[in-house]
Amino acid sequence: MRATMIYAPGDIRVENLPDPKIVNPTDAVIRTVAACVCGSDLWDYRGINPVTEPHPIGHEYVGIVEEVGSDVSTVKPGQFVIGSFFASDNTCPVCRAGYHTSCPHREFVGGCQAEYVRIPLADGTLVATPEQPADGLIPSLLALSDVMGTGWYAAKAAEVRPGSTAVVVGDGAVGLSGVIAAKELGAERIIAMSRHESRQKLALEFGATDIVTERGEAGIARVKELTGGIGADSVLECVGTPESMQQALLSTRAGGNVGFVGVPHGVAIDGEQLFYSHVGLRGGPAPVRGYLPDLIRRVFDGRINPGKVFDLTLPLGEAAEGYKAMDERRAIKALLRP
Repeated sequence: MRATMIYAPGDIRVENLPDPKIVNPTDAVIRTVAACVCGSDLWDYRGINPVTEPHPIGHEYVGIVEEVGSDVSTVKPGQFVIGSFFASDNTCPVCRAGYHTSCPHREFVGGCQAEYVRIPLADGTLVATPEQPADGLIPSLLALSDVMGTGWYAAKAAEVRPGSTAVVVGDGAVGLSGVIAAKELGAERIIAMSRHESRQKLALEFGATDIVTERGEAGIARVKELTGGIGADSVLECVGTPESMQQALLSTRAGGNVGFVGVPHGVAIDGEQLFYSHVGLRGGPAPVRGYLPDLIRRVFDGRINPGKVFDLTLPLGEAAEGYKAMDERRAIKALLRP
């Protein structure tokens, strides 16, 4: 099969690799219908995360079940399925509490920018759609495998409630999905922080009521100005840098909440600052699996269309261009078709 490999920062290649096989009786093998490049893949592409040896890359996927292990009972060959970037058993106390990405049996699902993918713990990881989706739904269903589920978790962790004010820090695919989530959860005012016109337009289409272009102290001051000097009830931190975390914490009202889903790089939290702010802070890898049934219904019902974050579609063989376009901010998110 063809699969995307990263050899070094900036060095993406599509090569032929052995087809995946059933290894454990709880596995499934899917034929990938669509995959994509994630903003977190760019940490490796830019050399911020070390790349010590060539390896397959990609962790977002939708596809058709080709084969299942002898212990798999909830999905079957021929079904269109979506899964999380972490496999989970969906039965342990941690999963039942809604934190599938901390399942004690979790396994990272990587190498998904490929024609076929082996999915561990298939019963607990994959969710079948109610029917074979129309082609026009596939981008939105693909978004559920990570960015939409992650934006949803950011909004839930920030405790977005009906009538509340939410701020979204970050205008990538996760941040834009967070705007959708805040809208769906009933936020009355949604302030999107963005400096890019195309992303601002999409944020407004998704439900943002205000755009803040400023950053740092000026950005915090602008949020305070928009909220009567108080700050937002909920802030979604969707970047993962020290600057974005401070932007989030200082834009939140006393007693408000920050949901952080940007993978932290160099982020340190001042305990005394947090203590006296009364701001609640929750985050981590999004437990996408727990949200999939609800989000799939919303896509099929036409309530949400997160697939609009894909503004570049390429054949799998041109994956390197997808990385380059996202790195240069010529694209929000690149969809790959095997």
